[in-house]
Amino acid sequence: MIDTSDIDLYLGLDVGKGEHHATALTPAGKKTYDRRLPNSEPKLREVFTKLQAKHGTVLVIVDQVASIGALPLAVARNLGCEVAYLPGLTMRRIADLYPGGGRKKAAELDSGLRPALLALVEPDERGDPMSPLRWTTKSTRKLAVELTRQGHRVSADTVAGLLREEGFSLQANAKTIEGAQHPDRDAQFRYLNEQARDHRDAGDPVISVDSKKKELIGDYRNAGHEWQPAGQPVRVKTHDFPGQAEKAIPYGIYDMTANTGWVSIGTDHDTAAFAVASICRWWQAVGRHDYPGARRLLITADGGGSNGYRTRGWKTQLAALAAGTGLEITVCHLPPGTSKWNKIEHRLFSHITMNWRGRPLTSREVMLQTIAGAMLKTCGSASG
Repeated sequence: MIDTSDIDLYLGLDVGKGEHHATALTPAGKKTYDRRLPNSEPKLREVFTKLQAKHGTVLVIVDQVASIGALPLAVARNLGCEVAYLPGLTMRRIADLYPGGGRKKAAELDSGLRPALLALVEPDERGDPMSPLRWTTKSTRKLAVELTRQGHRVSADTVAGLLREEGFSLQANAKTIEGAQHPDRDAQFRYLNEQARDHRDAGDPVISVDSKKKELIGDYRNAGHEWQPAGQPVRVKTHDFPGQAEKAIPYGIYDMTANTGWVSIGTDHDTAAFAVASICRWWQAVGRHDYPGARRLLITADGGGSNGYRTRGWKTQLAALAAGTGLEITVCHLPPGTSKWNKIEHRLFSHITMNWRGRPLTSREVMLQTIAGAMLKTCGSASG
């Protein structure tokens, strides 16, 4: 316990990494020293010695005794100063009693700091388009280095705080810019909807088709997470170089009326012949039994890939299918940029992806069983 009756000067230090802020008060409350103090032993000795010579016994008070507060405490003790520690809770209570009396913010001490920072993060609007950071990652650390080079000494944490004050935050790219809208876009969807309703009301099948992305068969990583014992993840191969892994190509058919699905697994390429062969297998195994009196078949698909509207093989193979089954086949391609509106995407494929998340597709059998499990939950029945 320190006897404060013998203290002639109270010196409070708000310690920092590169420098401290020192404020000295006499027992009567008169401020005799209030300025920055470099965190160097010679400068600390100089200041402490002058204050001792002018006032007498000095009590040095710090808010951190370890790490960054260790040097001023050691120098103070070596010079015979009394030393005291102010706990963080007490410091916060005192700060609440005297708002605005602490160390000023960097932006207040340097009026050019904020404009310089904004010129770096928004070079096209506020600053030089040839800014040194125009073509680099604008991390707070790099911004702090560049600001310091320009004469504004600042830390990465301070830069982050200033950016938040200016309304900035870490954000990813947002996919919101769409291509030019066709003036008949609404009419296109209305036509597609009318065709689907007409076929359905007549008892004819309406199917949504598409090929899912190629999947690797073997001990390869699959995105997602599954519950496993802590520290025991499923181990998979480090690399999946093209040509080394066996691939599988799921082609799906979703019956909109019956809410059922069919998936064929291809082994080499996603071709028009494979797409139409999948539809043919679905018709022979399921479709002709579910729709014995059907005269027509409506297919909805996106405009690209094996079932694209420009693919000659797709049209030729469908013509052969129509001739072989006696069905009048109509294809409605969704307009460009709207493939995710295809029913099969969110009624079948999304659930398949969720069902095999974090699970390596070690064989085609595993793949088929996982697909079947997803289809039983979402479509009510599975075929493939």
